Amino acid sequence: MLFERKLNSNITKNLFKGKILLIYGARQVGKTTLVKNILKENSKKKSLYLNADDFDVKNSFENAQNFDQLKSIIGNVELLIIDEAQRIKDIGLRLKMIHDNSKQLQIIVTGSSSFELAQSIHEPLTGRSLSYILYPLSLEEISENQLELKRNAHKLLQYGSYPGIINESNKDKQELLKEVTEQYLFKDVLEFSGIKKSEYLIKLLKLLAYQIGQTVSYHEIATSIGLDQTTVAKYIDLLEKSFVLFKLGSYSNNLRNEIKKNQKIYFYDLGIRNALINDFNEIELRPDLGHLWENLLVIERLKHNSYRGEKPSYYFWKNYDQQEVDLIEDWGRAKSLQCYEFKYKAKKSAKFPASFIENYPESSRLFIDQNNVFELFDY
Repeated sequence: MLFERKLNSNITKNLFKGKILLIYGARQVGKTTLVKNILKENSKKKSLYLNADDFDVKNSFENAQNFDQLKSIIGNVELLIIDEAQRIKDIGLRLKMIHDNSKQLQIIVTGSSSFELAQSIHEPLTGRSLSYILYPLSLEEISENQLELKRNAHKLLQYGSYPGIINESNKDKQELLKEVTEQYLFKDVLEFSGIKKSEYLIKLLKLLAYQIGQTVSYHEIATSIGLDQTTVAKYIDLLEKSFVLFKLGSYSNNLRNEIKKNQKIYFYDLGIRNALINDFNEIELRPDLGHLWENLLVIERLKHNSYRGEKPSYYFWKNYDQQEVDLIEDWGRAKSLQCYEFKYKAKKSAKFPASFIENYPESSRLFIDQNNVFELFDY
């Protein structure tokens, strides 16, 4: 079963409007399927699809030093797609040459590691590009109504939502998730950072997998796996830029009782997280159910806003009395805090912390449990 990706319509409405379109996302999330679908929708256009994982493609672009040489590679096409473009050294300069000399040409570029692609194209393509992120399938993409949202949310807690995995049997899902984790997910991180001992990366990820929904200490992590704190911070940054992890900082207006510098770290896909610790047990039996639920809804809210073109700042809130708010969206306007508490089985008596309400009385506040998950998406 194929699912319509919300990003497809966002990209389609910006085709042939003079901008290079950049699509970021982890490996295996469906970038190639997305761009090939765009090719089908524009079948009347003369087009060219190239994959920079192909050595000949990579080598040809890197050896081209001027527009005429680049033109000999791409020909007289109207739509050019370069998949995994981060493989090509100085791709930004070459895209700039093509763009500036072919105003009618639409270029679409994908990349699985934003640290490589963004670094190489940021300055050359200033004012010439639009950026998008493609995530694993969202709850909204796989659900047609409120009832399906509830059912699918439960499924995603266990096996996640990678496109090539979601329709498989549970046994096959486990094997495929392990394959994605071992062979694809960290490929760009390992190559870019020059990490020679990948076991440190796996140890780090396992530690973080056990700590979702909790504040993390880089010092404690570094001590546990035998690395220095700076290296741990570097690895986490690279994992975030390769769309494996997502960091959430703490929200504070410098009030006395607020914790100001802590971080939480979530996984973009819970199937990957569960594969790392080899735990695919039934959800209702899991002691980490609350943290899984929190991780899922934080990321689903991020996907929802991203696909609508919205970019609030994301935080959690905690004070020294150990009271918390799971997710705060700061929309950058007065009285604009949108706040969420995520409880798989919320009690009727559940309330936001009184000190939070006292200090942020104009914030909007909502509890999301398994029965009203649809409210997360503005239904």
